[in-house]
Amino acid sequence: MATTQIETVTTSADKAKLAVTGLLVVGAVAVFYLLGKQDLWLRVLALLVLIAAAVGVFFTSAQGKELIAFGQDSTKELRKVVWPSRPEATQMTAYVFAFVVIMALFLWLTDKTLEWVIYGLILGWKH
Repeated sequence: MATTQIETVTTSADKAKLAVTGLLVVGAVAVFYLLGKQDLWLRVLALLVLIAAAVGVFFTSAQGKELIAFGQDSTKELRKVVWPSRPEATQMTAYVFAFVVIMALFLWLTDKTLEWVIYGLILGWKH
């Protein structure tokens, strides 16, 4: 198995951006509760504005840019997927249901057989 080395390079600016992001999130929750006597719409608006600012600061950091790149790569890969047609999906669903029914019957039959052997033949208990 090949080992891959992962290098994490974070600058002090990125660390500061992540710290500001955390402070903005904590501040958003604090402001929401500190404005407890204000109207609900004002509290929610303040919460959303501060959360949006936190998201904006996060996406300017290296980790945020990596997350955006990961999302773009995932979208590209998702476009490459060959989805089954409706008849294929229906057929596979029917196979799965049939297998589940057969397996349920097999397990029920095994359970009843073991019950009969253990309680009826070995222990002699009658139900």
